[in-house]
Parts: sequence; structure tokens; C-alpha cells
Amino acid sequence: MASLNLAARPEPHAPAPVRPRPAPRRRPAPRRRVAGGVLWIVLSAVLLTGVVALNVAVLRLNMQLDRAGRERADLRAENQLLASQLSSAAASTRIQALARARGLVTADPSATTYVHLGRPGR
Repeated sequence: MASLNLAARPEPHAPAPVRPRPAPRRRPAPRRRVAGGVLWIVLSAVLLTGVVALNVAVLRLNMQLDRAGRERADLRAENQLLASQLSSAAASTRIQALARARGLVTADPSATTYVHLGRPGR
């Protein structure tokens, strides 16, 4: 006797499954891929060139700032030197020595006299 396998038989009222046909794959044109790749390469090159130009500009500005900083330090040192020369030139001992060298003498404090004038209008 043969056994009946109901699971293997399709039901009489159900339609057979229809397999959709796969759509044929279209390959993109090789020129488009090459043109797109060249476009990306050119765009990357332009961006990298911009980055390099920006770095060069920043480097130049840093060199100018360094030069200005050195010049400022030199000017401050020169100002300090000039201030030192001014204070030593204005020192009272130096002025007294120059006066003595020219033959001037200091005034005698006991020989100083004062003249008292009356108030005007009296």
C-alpha cells in the first residue's frame, strides 16, 4: 500500500506560485564612472590646494608677528636705556659737578638775606 502525502500535493483551488522575472541589470556607462572619479579627484585637489594656501598665509602672519615682537622688545630696551640716561643726566650731583667745573660756587647759607616788603596798600 502506498501512503498518501497531502503536504506535497498542491491544493486544487490554489494557483501555482508565480516567480517574478528578475529585471535585467543595467550597467552604468563606464564613462560616467570615469568622469565622476575625475571630478572627485579635481575637487579634492582644489580643496587641498586651498588648505595649503591657507597654511602658507598663516605661516607668513606668524613670521610677521614674531618680527614685530622682536622689534617691540628692542624698542622697550632702548626706552629703558634712554630713561636711565635721562635720570643720570638730571641727577643733582652731576649738575653740581658741572657747575663747579665752570667755576660756579655754592651760595653761603649764612650770607643769605631777606628783604621784607610791606603789604601793598598800607
